[in-house]
Amino acid sequence: MKGYVLDYVNENEFRKLERAIKKYNMLAFKKLSFEYYPALKNGNFLGNLVSTNKKNGTETYELKLPSDKMFAQIHGEVKLIYTVHKKEQVVMLENITPSEILLEGHRSELTTYKGIMISKSNASKDMFKIDLLNMLNK
Repeated sequence: MKGYVLDYVNENEFRKLERAIKKYNMLAFKKLSFEYYPALKNGNFLGNLVSTNKKNGTETYELKLPSDKMFAQIHGEVKLIYTVHKKEQVVMLENITPSEILLEGHRSELTTYKGIMISKSNASKDMFKIDLLNMLNK
């Protein structure tokens, strides 16, 4: 068997996050599907090495996905978090952050304010952040 196998820590949750990325950030989804996943299967581990566990033979990486600058300032960077098991040649896909807003977007349609997605649970907080960043950029 050549290359690494992609597997999931929690496949249902991860698929929900992928569908939300596809819906709200098509560029990140395309990069993930057509560039990053094939590179991971070939053993090219992209992103920043966050931690290593020599006892288990694992390495954890964070890969920054392309996103809007304003979205990153409001909700945080969009990152793929995965763990590589070198002995078994398995890449475990763990999470896509910011998972809270993505899972909320999967459950129900998110609204936008000045072109940025806002959560229903923290709408006033998100709108305040957007207004504040717009005032600082002027």
